[in-house]
Amino acid sequence: MNQKNWHEKHVETLSFGSRLADVVAKGMGSWKFIIIQTILVILWMGLNLIGFMYHWDVYPFILLNLLFSTQAAYAAPIIMMSQNRQNERDRMQAKADYQTNIDAKKEIEALTVVLNRIELEKLDKIITLLEELKK
Repeated sequence: MNQKNWHEKHVETLSFGSRLADVVAKGMGSWKFIIIQTILVILWMGLNLIGFMYHWDVYPFILLNLLFSTQAAYAAPIIMMSQNRQNERDRMQAKADYQTNIDAKKEIEALTVVLNRIELEKLDKIITLLEELKK
């Protein structure tokens, strides 16, 4: 009997779009993405500034600015979707942690009752033995 934890249950509820948004947000929030994008921008500007034959986006690089605006227009909602899912996952984790704490508290209370009973039984035995020794 393999019981699933809260994280496995959460992952099972994700749709394809949710998984894709998480992958895109993870990729765009990495140094690898920043470095690759920086290299592409430098190449774009360099080829347009020193291009010998064809300048497809002459200075001030209006097409490049349009591409960045489009990228930002799509990236922001995708990243927000991923953050919302992260918040949902954190709420699920907090709920699972709370339930674990409640269960642990009940178990500790039950153990305390048992230990108190054992201690009382021991004390009763000690008192009985002492009374028998007095006689």
